Amino acid sequence: MRGRCIAPAVRRLYYGVPPQRQLNHFAIMPADPPFFYRQHVFCCTNTRPAGHPRGCCTEKGSEKLRNYMKVRVKELGLESVRVNAAGCLDRCELGPTMVIYPEGVWYGYRSMADVDEILETHLVRGGRVARLMLTPEQKAPRE
Repeated sequence: MRGRCIAPAVRRLYYGVPPQRQLNHFAIMPADPPFFYRQHVFCCTNTRPAGHPRGCCTEKGSEKLRNYMKVRVKELGLESVRVNAAGCLDRCELGPTMVIYPEGVWYGYRSMADVDEILETHLVRGGRVARLMLTPEQKAPRE
């Protein structure tokens, strides 16, 4: 029944919660259609010219790691999770980076082991990988 129901944990996050306590201050309205995917993972695969001062996620292995994540999601049977390539997520210095919605949780990751930990902890069990999470203030200053 992919996309036919909102996971109870997600529903609890929105219905009956004051707007200032909702994720990103957006609410799921009763008339909204159900989510097509329970969770959507966007992995930056942006490429910048060699030597760019901000660097880029691709030069740090993001495409290989995203491809690995896609395979692992299928192997784990996570049919309601979609892993997508994204253009620049504007946190280049912290890359490779990903963001998982609807939670809006950002991660910086470097290895297949990091990907496995995010998959198991966040997408399978609903927890968080604190050591890899990025906070809103974590962004290198622009030159």
